[in-house]
Amino acid sequence: MDRLVQPDVKEVDLVFKKAQKCASTFRLSNLMHTMAVAVSLTTTNPTAFSFTQPFSIIPPLSSLSYTLVLSRPSDQPPLASPPDVITVRSSMLPTGKAQVDDLRRLFSKPGPHVFRDATIPVNLVGPHVVEFLISHHTQIPETDFFFKKAISGYTGSQLTALLRLAIVNGNANLVTDLIDAGADVNDKNSNGLSMIGLAVRAGRLDVSKILIAYGCEIDHTADRVLHEASATNRVDLMKVLCAAFGDIDVNSVDSDGRTPIHVAAVRGSVEAIRFCLRPGGKADVLDCNGWSPLHYAAAEGHLEAVECLLEGSNGKYVVNNDGKTAFALAVENGHLHLLDVLHLGDKLHRAARVGDVHGMKSCLAQGTNVNGKDLNGWTPLHRAAFKGRIECVKVLLDHGAQVDVADDSGYTPLRCALEAGHVQVASLLIAHGAKANVKSRKDVVSLDFDRFKNHPSLVHPLCHEKERA
Repeated sequence: MDRLVQPDVKEVDLVFKKAQKCASTFRLSNLMHTMAVAVSLTTTNPTAFSFTQPFSIIPPLSSLSYTLVLSRPSDQPPLASPPDVITVRSSMLPTGKAQVDDLRRLFSKPGPHVFRDATIPVNLVGPHVVEFLISHHTQIPETDFFFKKAISGYTGSQLTALLRLAIVNGNANLVTDLIDAGADVNDKNSNGLSMIGLAVRAGRLDVSKILIAYGCEIDHTADRVLHEASATNRVDLMKVLCAAFGDIDVNSVDSDGRTPIHVAAVRGSVEAIRFCLRPGGKADVLDCNGWSPLHYAAAEGHLEAVECLLEGSNGKYVVNNDGKTAFALAVENGHLHLLDVLHLGDKLHRAARVGDVHGMKSCLAQGTNVNGKDLNGWTPLHRAAFKGRIECVKVLLDHGAQVDVADDSGYTPLRCALEAGHVQVASLLIAHGAKANVKSRKDVVSLDFDRFKNHPSLVHPLCHEKERA
């Protein structure tokens, strides 16, 4: 005979409750027909677990109940790796009677008289264990093993509720375990938010991918996943979402009429703005208050976001419902570093075009970028040179204007002046170092000096070099 008693369970499940004494009961049966059996129960963690009856006597063909107790109430379940086990030992007791001290001495001496009848694993289960594992998964070895044990016997609705918690805490393995156990990936919360909406809001890329792989769907009327991702500048999430859901709309609006670009603009999330402005994205959508994304970026002082939005928008002077432009909002909020790009740069260009020297000096005194470019790559010097505003050219040069800067077509201020026939401006530019041949991004500008070589005001060594060549 290899054992004298037999347990009625293969594992003992103990429901753990925070700061409470917890217990679980199981039975042992004596397999002997005519002889009583002495029993000893021990655990691998005696400081955590104990028995109300560690030593006992079971009469022939009888059984007894035993209670495993969590000795020290705690806020944390005493999880161990490897898991704790109960060891059941037995010994034949012909007399059928003995005192506890006698039984203790009987099992303290190893020998053939002591049988090792069973080792029973102890599983800590219950919602408190599950919640602890979800929130502390990075600190607990073999979390996945403990978790599967802890959720055994849970209903589908219980598993689904736990799935939400696991998603927010971001453990991909536990999310997978819960779905495999029966949690509903397409369940929605009271606000109609999907599981993937929770994952995006929590910034969980790996969890989002798992939910997508398990067929999680989004409801475009309730889920604002691109808005959520834009708020945290999570372009990686946005790419995954757009690839998985072909009908997702980068121009969708929330209850306030704001698009994902609006949300990104509020937070200065430039990468998200650029992603949304890919083909189909609109930077000029106005929300319920008449605010464009540019209004929000300007009000918050996000220079890079303002510059990015201006690349895809002509709404610099659009007014909101309060009659304010993006420039006005920047001024109102003290964001002086935005004034150039939102208005003063335009004002400087306009002054250079019409020959308003006083206006130019005023702009430059307020910190306007003297080399700021318009949508075509023209600087104020291009405009002044093309219009022949020689006094404006002088002011710009005195304030550090780049004399050989090329526009998007490769034109320099010197070429603009020459092609418009403004020889005195061309002479002034050459005197300040403008080159006759300037290599730009797109081409090489070769100036036709033959048209001007006999003009008395165009006297420069470069002209004679061209003539001698």
